[in-house]
Amino acid sequence: MIEMPETLRQWLAAEPFTLTMSSGFFGFFAHCGMLSALEEHGLHPKRLTGSSAGALVGACWAAGCDTATLRDALFALSRKDFWDPGPGLGYLRGKLFREIIAGLAPVQRLENCPTPISLSVYDGFARKTRVLERGLLPQAVAASCAVPILFHPIKIGQRLYWDGGIGDRHGLAGLNPGDRIFYHHLSSRSPWRRKNSDALQIPNWPNLCALSIDGLPRSGPSRLDEGRKAWNCARDATLQALDMPLLIAGQGAASLQMVSPEKI
Repeated sequence: MIEMPETLRQWLAAEPFTLTMSSGFFGFFAHCGMLSALEEHGLHPKRLTGSSAGALVGACWAAGCDTATLRDALFALSRKDFWDPGPGLGYLRGKLFREIIAGLAPVQRLENCPTPISLSVYDGFARKTRVLERGLLPQAVAASCAVPILFHPIKIGQRLYWDGGIGDRHGLAGLNPGDRIFYHHLSSRSPWRRKNSDALQIPNWPNLCALSIDGLPRSGPSRLDEGRKAWNCARDATLQALDMPLLIAGQGAASLQMVSPEKI
């Protein structure tokens, strides 16, 4: 008898897994759409890690905010809700952004989240990635999302932190040894990254299963409608991916590359 390749659904259901979500500017719409598909089918991660957009969705969900609540908040978002210019090392102060996160998260400290969460941030003066697992959740998320030039850095303790995607675009720095990883990769390229940058490639890690959805609508502060489309496309593509066979990439890694339904 010929043995059929394992599907994504089977891989996720077989053993507990850690969900890792990459950075990607306003890619939190797509991350939320993907996670809503997992949530609908009871495929819940035991732990989460992420950078920037991945940190936002991961922290809100880990704190107890379900994807339907998060979706409604994202769909209702307008530029004025987070646009608070002020003098500093960036255009936006980020105070309104922190208030949005505080309103979404049922708990306000990372260590109190019902599902463990680790967030990547970038220590600009030490020039290295650090991982936050304790402290105020809105502050930690704002730090991981503090895109240079757009947002002021976030001061935590005596350090200034910027967007976690600067040094850890994949959001993998917070993993524990032996973690079984489901990784959601946002493939869109930021203008400052080289086309063949390693940060844009899917990592070939042991025990990592990756999902990449190409061609998602690209959102931004003035293109929030595209984010709503990206949510729907990512959800639909993930639902299709659940019953597709995985491609083995070596070292125990596997992947699925989907195309956004908008591009078909």
